[in-house]
Amino acid sequence: MIVAKDLTRKYGTFTAVENVSFEIPDGQIVGLLGHNGAGKTTIMKMLTGFLEPTSGSVLIDGHDVESDRHAAQALIGYLPENCPLYPEMAVIDFLDYAAELRGVPVEERPQRLRAAIAATELGEKATDPISSLSRGFRQRVGVAQAILHQPKIIILDEPTNGLDPSQIKQMRTLIKRLAQNATVMISTHILQEVQAVADRVIVIHRGKLALDSTLTDLRKGGRLRLVTNGAPDVVEPLLTSIEAVHGLERLAVPSQGHAYGIKLNGDAPEAVAPNVARALLGKGLDLYALAPEQRDLETVFAEITAADHAHEGVANV
Repeated sequence: MIVAKDLTRKYGTFTAVENVSFEIPDGQIVGLLGHNGAGKTTIMKMLTGFLEPTSGSVLIDGHDVESDRHAAQALIGYLPENCPLYPEMAVIDFLDYAAELRGVPVEERPQRLRAAIAATELGEKATDPISSLSRGFRQRVGVAQAILHQPKIIILDEPTNGLDPSQIKQMRTLIKRLAQNATVMISTHILQEVQAVADRVIVIHRGKLALDSTLTDLRKGGRLRLVTNGAPDVVEPLLTSIEAVHGLERLAVPSQGHAYGIKLNGDAPEAVAPNVARALLGKGLDLYALAPEQRDLETVFAEITAADHAHEGVANV
């Protein structure tokens, strides 16, 4: 488990990360999402012990990264954004060297090397010099060195950066395979990468935590979308009288009728929908559509950015 509490990192007067807290249980694939410069890499470096926080703390499976760094790092496999490789070395020689640095016992290294090479599908390139590899294969070597010691937590910073579509697909498959035996955290600024592999998303915006949600909960939206023939002066007082309804938003007019977004007080949309339907039908109104509103990361990301711009507009007035 990863427990980050009130993580803050300052560089002089500039605050790169401010009071970020989250907990990641065993077995999840978590996407750390944000624009370039949002603070994602700084957070990952603090989680792995390569950068000390200005304030706050990190626990890795109960080990404090500041006071028990070696024990914490032994549980982590880390792929930096620009993984440092030795281009003149053969893949197998580099991985053997990485295993030695990781403290893998000599008698266990052949088995560990075979397992890492098999997991990353590097068998055909094992004896090739790293300098001859494509960007995609170099990324695989980086992942292989991160999993040699069979870590419980794997942290990958921008693992698909610079890869072509075929290589991205292969990396996504690899990440899902790694998650069968470890907790995986990936950093990216690409929405599609999180949607393709992650169970949960943590959005960092301007160094602050803007969202922490499972993708399943995110897609539920928490609103109902209604299309009916009822005019606003009839529908609005009718629906706001329902206890679970917090408010209404008029949506773009469809081909027929009127559309509304029904805001709820925290009740599940599926539980409120029957009450809405009964209220409309009881007044003799036609019901064209009634369903939980679907949201995606693109929508949420746009909302976060829009809220930030709105705040800037107020501040600049």
